[in-house]
Amino acid sequence: MDRYSEFLKKREQAGNLRRLTPLTHLGRGRVKEADAASPSHYIDFSSNDYLALTEHPKVVAAGREALLKEGAGSGAARLMSGSLAGHQLLEKETALLKGTEAALLFGSGYLANIGVIPALVGRGDVIFCDRLNHASIYDGCRLAGAKTYRFQHNDSNHLEALLKKHRGAYRQALIVVESIYSMDGDRCPLKETAALRNRFDCLLMVDEAHATGVFGPQGAGVIAEDGVIGEVDIAMGTFGKALGSYGAYIAASQQLVQYLINQARSFIYSTALPPSVIGASLAALRLIKSEPELRSELHAKIEMFKQYLYLGGISQDLGPSQIVPLMIGDSEKALALAAKLKEKHIFATPVRPPTVPENTARIRFSITRHHQQDDLKNTAETLLMVMER
Repeated sequence: MDRYSEFLKKREQAGNLRRLTPLTHLGRGRVKEADAASPSHYIDFSSNDYLALTEHPKVVAAGREALLKEGAGSGAARLMSGSLAGHQLLEKETALLKGTEAALLFGSGYLANIGVIPALVGRGDVIFCDRLNHASIYDGCRLAGAKTYRFQHNDSNHLEALLKKHRGAYRQALIVVESIYSMDGDRCPLKETAALRNRFDCLLMVDEAHATGVFGPQGAGVIAEDGVIGEVDIAMGTFGKALGSYGAYIAASQQLVQYLINQARSFIYSTALPPSVIGASLAALRLIKSEPELRSELHAKIEMFKQYLYLGGISQDLGPSQIVPLMIGDSEKALALAAKLKEKHIFATPVRPPTVPENTARIRFSITRHHQQDDLKNTAETLLMVMER
């Protein structure tokens, strides 16, 4: 036990010890600490419910209807008796949204990444991975056993140099990026990346977890917005963020999806998503396609929050997305700032190593449709005030 105690002690001393905070969702972007005697509530700036669909009446009703009709669970893996008509319908409509021949559902974005990457490449192959890719992507790379080269974040020139130097020594090559990066909120240069994919004969996988529903025509993502659908071999996205439900998808060619059904271990050996989740996800998918005002309202609020911060004197680039990281650097300072915000009824989680690189701790604000103009204005003013103390 000394080993574990020492680990926890070092984490705590560095200000990087993670703890769970049980919350109660009060609705409309408000949360309360579940075990707190005080009735105090907080404005939630740590949610990925970007379009506020977790509470949308149509999403909730569709989930409830599927629950009552087909029960609480699917009962088995997809390759056993767990593949329901709803799964196939959701895959069909996801493929239509993404502009691909087919799609395949996974239990989560993490399961998708650790299942797909080892299925695509292995020993004798090579992966070119953005340095700031999500932990699930890096875990997928480790499981694959392929040689992995990390290129500087969003640096097409560095990626090109690595491809020139190493691509020829391997059979299959895979480039993996995120279209919107989860901790920095910045955007991948997808057109340049796709051009390198073509030039060096690689597969290109793009994680659209934070782009699905928020960017692109009908919420199809950055891949569609940048016009590179035909040059992306595998698009991954989730239903648990802007779509307000749970689970993930892979969108690709029919052949590649059929291959993953037979090779992706996290698909083969996992119980299928429950009917209620499928029903809710279908409703959310249809909403983002039919109601573009969901996105336009969100983007107006994103811009509003950033403008309040810029006008208040924030000079750092706050990025192009709904994820607004305020860089602090030191973990203890990030914790202290988050505590001060909490005193003012603002719930904004400090993100610290190892989730982000050393000395890049930050307060990560996620803007959602739940946030009203007063929420955004008051939060920006409060943040600026507590930073000056």
